[in-house]
Amino acid sequence: MSRNLSIDAYFNALAARHVPRFRFTGSSKSDWVAWHESLTPAVIQSLGSLPTKVPLRPDIIAEWEEDGLVKRKVIFDVEEGLSVSAYVFRPRDANGPRPAILCCHGHGLLGKEPVMGNRSTVELAEHVRRMNYDYGLQMAKAGFVTMAIDWRGFGERDDRLKPHCHDLTNGRDLCNLHYLRASILGMTVLGMDVYDDICAIDYLCDQSFVDVQRIGVMGLSFGGTMATWLTICDARIRATDLMCCSDRFADFGMRDVNFCGSQITPGLYALCDVPDLQGLAAPRPLLVEIGIHDECFRIESAMSCFREVEKIYSAAGASEKLQLDLFEGGHRWGGNKSVTFFREHFST
Repeated sequence: MSRNLSIDAYFNALAARHVPRFRFTGSSKSDWVAWHESLTPAVIQSLGSLPTKVPLRPDIIAEWEEDGLVKRKVIFDVEEGLSVSAYVFRPRDANGPRPAILCCHGHGLLGKEPVMGNRSTVELAEHVRRMNYDYGLQMAKAGFVTMAIDWRGFGERDDRLKPHCHDLTNGRDLCNLHYLRASILGMTVLGMDVYDDICAIDYLCDQSFVDVQRIGVMGLSFGGTMATWLTICDARIRATDLMCCSDRFADFGMRDVNFCGSQITPGLYALCDVPDLQGLAAPRPLLVEIGIHDECFRIESAMSCFREVEKIYSAAGASEKLQLDLFEGGHRWGGNKSVTFFREHFST
């Protein structure tokens, strides 16, 4: 009698035979409508309890001109006892309201800084160079209003980076620790971060230089996860660019254990797989960027994910709204189609 003592082997075998409850298997418009109406509330519910809204009470910390842009650093409240800081860039010569893009940062200590082009240290400059990471700056130069905040536990919201602060994590993954603390309150870190970005959209919608009918979102890696969920949760998002975040839970989650407590919700894989989450963007415009040599998400799984998203968009009657940028590169922003994608879909 064969016996197994390996937990890795157990989870891999479990994933190999697992079929999520709402995995899309249809082909018609009616199939898509029924699936969309069933899955959307289920995944939103998995986020747990969300914070209670409070007035933003925004303060502009600084505003300056650089790179042909007006750059602003702002701080605003997201809930009682907690605030977030953000960068908001806009073209200096803007005439009238412009389309805006939320630029979601990926996993790493530096948070929003490299995404918005901060090269003030060697570490930041290298981060930008290696991952072509400054899409917040580059999209602003292309004529869009851009905004980025720090997720909870990252950048200016990472207590480990504060002067004279003792690190209580003992080398453990901070995302997982925050997930545990949130979960015993019936909440999730992912839900908290989605809520914070909804507050960021609220801030953008209060600015006279933003066209509230043309708001998009883009993000790399963990930022792509956040862009996916923000698209699901906020109908004000009209177009989405997902960079190097396509995969399957069975592969990057179970096989590679390449995820963290900031990117999951309880019971999520019981409901759906990554292609289903991305497919919930339909029928809104979606650009999916996949690096052929991505070292985090293997090309086989990434393309398998995209093919499923294609089926969802086809069933929704929105195939023309889905684009792929398959580029020769690693885990980074391809940057080949983003500008034309948003210009095309924000042209009216």
